[in-house]
Amino acid sequence: MLRYLSLRVASSLFALLIISMIVFSLSQLSGSPVDALLPDDATHEQIENFVREWGLDQPLWKQYLTFLGNAVQGDFGVSLKWPGENAMGFVMDRMSATLKLGGLSILITVLVAMPLGIASAVYKGSMIDKTTQGFALLGQSMPNFWLGIVLIWVFSVWLGWLPTSGMGSIAHLVLPAVAIAWFQISALARLTRSSMLEVLDAEYIKLARVKGASEWAVVFKHALRNAAVVPLTYFGILAASILTGSVVIESVYSYPGMGWVAIEAIRGRDFPVVQAVIIAYAVIYMLSNLFVDLLYVVVNPRIRHG
Repeated sequence: MLRYLSLRVASSLFALLIISMIVFSLSQLSGSPVDALLPDDATHEQIENFVREWGLDQPLWKQYLTFLGNAVQGDFGVSLKWPGENAMGFVMDRMSATLKLGGLSILITVLVAMPLGIASAVYKGSMIDKTTQGFALLGQSMPNFWLGIVLIWVFSVWLGWLPTSGMGSIAHLVLPAVAIAWFQISALARLTRSSMLEVLDAEYIKLARVKGASEWAVVFKHALRNAAVVPLTYFGILAASILTGSVVIESVYSYPGMGWVAIEAIRGRDFPVVQAVIIAYAVIYMLSNLFVDLLYVVVNPRIRHG
């Protein structure tokens, strides 16, 4: 188990190193900071001082090592769009808002998708199964930004039950969380259904029924434990999808999280904040995958004793 987790940690660190190279390369391809940060009428002396101060006169490999060293310390410089704000500090302030939204989205996804998938498998071919399949197909066909707009129109404009934008209470989280979770519910429900169907057809499940085990025990004690391994592997993808989905949904609902910051920073050519957001997203994604790997070790004895 220790060897397995050590390899996963090492691969995650290597992936972060590659991501840092990509982020640095993109910042170089996007043009010189001189053009973005200095006025058009800047003197030659001002340009030279700026280039020297930012280390732009150094070789690229040395610039990257400087960038990497600063990134490890969480230092991406000062925001250009929000003067006086440390780039990573500003992103970290917004991270809690995104984690709340993402956490609620994951909770909604699991609480809705798992029961739907289990019921659909247990009652295969029934109206429950057909309804769940139809819901899953519909859910995976809807763009989340379009669903977000529909939810605003129905629950905010028409019914007046929930706020359209901002943050401050659980009510502000409901609509964006549902908009993000909708697609994931559909995907996880279908995955759970297929996994449960495969396990329910296994010989040991038939043996448990022959021995007189109740349907409740067969489904939740014997089948679900083994079937849960497959949906569990999806949670890394789920976390990534929710993070990327939050970028669009936070803009739709004017929810001031990391996604909203990313869009605003890109619009304002705020390179330090864009870099900080990408690295922060990558770290969250890596940690969520490591957490899933840990759960996978707990569920799968073959890895635990390997």
